[in-house]
Amino acid sequence: MIECHVIHAAFEAGVIKLLQLGSSCIYPKMAPQPMAESALLTDTLEATNEPYAIAKIAGIKLCESYNRQYGVDYRSVMPTNLYGPGDNFHPENSHVLPALIRRFHEAVRDGAVEITIWGSGTPRREFLHVDDMAEASLFVMDIEMEDYRRETEPMLSHINVGCGVDVSIMELACLVAKVTEFHGRILTDPSKPDGAPRKLLDVSRLARLGWTATIGLEEGVRSTYKWYLSQRVDGFRSK
Repeated sequence: MIECHVIHAAFEAGVIKLLQLGSSCIYPKMAPQPMAESALLTDTLEATNEPYAIAKIAGIKLCESYNRQYGVDYRSVMPTNLYGPGDNFHPENSHVLPALIRRFHEAVRDGAVEITIWGSGTPRREFLHVDDMAEASLFVMDIEMEDYRRETEPMLSHINVGCGVDVSIMELACLVAKVTEFHGRILTDPSKPDGAPRKLLDVSRLARLGWTATIGLEEGVRSTYKWYLSQRVDGFRSK
């Protein structure tokens, strides 16, 4: 529970304004789409994410409790899937977008004629560029308290951060193929797990407060791939 120790240490050090970053994994596996902040704790979490999700939920509730008990201004934002320069491209423990960038790059490098992606390719996911996330985080911190309280509730104070648009994993793979100039076949492996069928955040609360994402997915993937190429050593970077 590192975040809880950090939040408590911040309070003890006299920090009166703090931003806690969570994850869209806090919402139930079968939450109505798009997932509004009000979906929190309404149903069962996705099993493989449960420990991580519970930790993030604990952080939200700790911030809310400190706000009520001590009058501090601790806010929480829940980002969707993030990507961009500086991401983890490790072949065994990276997330879907950097993993695809590396795999397609290596396929082009090695002259492969086909790539097999995990699962059916039908699950839909939302992706937000890290620069948009940084901008949104600063925006949320600068919201006047009156406006923040108008759009939130004392026991439901977190704010979703996303772009409001999702794509299927197959669509994402096709986009990465386009960016990396892979012209072979893209196959699926339905024997591998798909995870939740869809994870799209309802970002209307943040939009009403005045912020929306500006970096499109193709633009973001291209800039991320450019960064990846600049960091390669002997063909690729290990992480």
